[in-house]
Amino acid sequence: MGALEGKVAVVTGAGRGIGREHALLFAREGAAIVVNDLGGSNAGEGSDVGPAQEVADEIIAAGGRAVANTENVAHWDGAKKLVDQAVSEFGGLDIVINNAGILRDAFIAGMDETQWDAVVAVHLKGHAAVLHHASAYWKQQSKAGNQPNAAVVNTSSASGVTVPNAGQANYGAAKAAIAALTLVAADELQRYGVRVNAIAPIARTRLTLATPGMGEIMAAEAEYLEEGDFDAFSPANISPLVAYLASDKCAITGKVFAVQGGAISELAGWHDVKTIETEGPWLIDDIAARLP
Repeated sequence: MGALEGKVAVVTGAGRGIGREHALLFAREGAAIVVNDLGGSNAGEGSDVGPAQEVADEIIAAGGRAVANTENVAHWDGAKKLVDQAVSEFGGLDIVINNAGILRDAFIAGMDETQWDAVVAVHLKGHAAVLHHASAYWKQQSKAGNQPNAAVVNTSSASGVTVPNAGQANYGAAKAAIAALTLVAADELQRYGVRVNAIAPIARTRLTLATPGMGEIMAAEAEYLEEGDFDAFSPANISPLVAYLASDKCAITGKVFAVQGGAISELAGWHDVKTIETEGPWLIDDIAARLP
């Protein structure tokens, strides 16, 4: 029996890259999958049913259960239709993997409004919208006496939580917000039997290959691989952590994990590193003298 036997999972951005590997592994572990992917470009432009349908077909051909979904998760109604499809097709919803994302890199001084809005919409609003509708379903189930045993895994990024990346103010801000959203959601949803965690992955995908600096590193690593070699930066190497976090074997909630190569690290957010205090009103010169 697989680690996710009998579960119903929604995976966003599952037509390619890391999301595709999540969907394939979850299916092998026994889950029924709603494979969501708008099928757009790296920048989120256009749409194509092909990527989502191809992954669903691959799962079905291997004996699994899957359906394709091409809703835009940045739209509140699209996210609702995605959750509703899981319930109507497979009778419920146990797991949400928020993974969909795009890139529209630009330096702050040259960034236009559409570059900011599009990235924040797909990443942050896309996470929040799916999470909202899934949470409403789980709350309803809990109130009806059917306490869920459910899990959410969100997707943050090193660009947002550990290594700020020039040219990615929109992406980094959205990813940092997703980490914060994860902690709030974990606190709120525990009463309904839902665990919420996040990952900050680094893997060789079409997005990382398109990221200046990162793309060159990933491409160079791939050049040295020979047939049969373990590829530490394969998207498939991210998915086992996500499957564990989604499984009944896991009791963890409210955590963010970096996963890259052969390492998984638990991350912590902003924290005090130095404090100065006063017993009276703050004076500018006093602050200047004591705060480096």
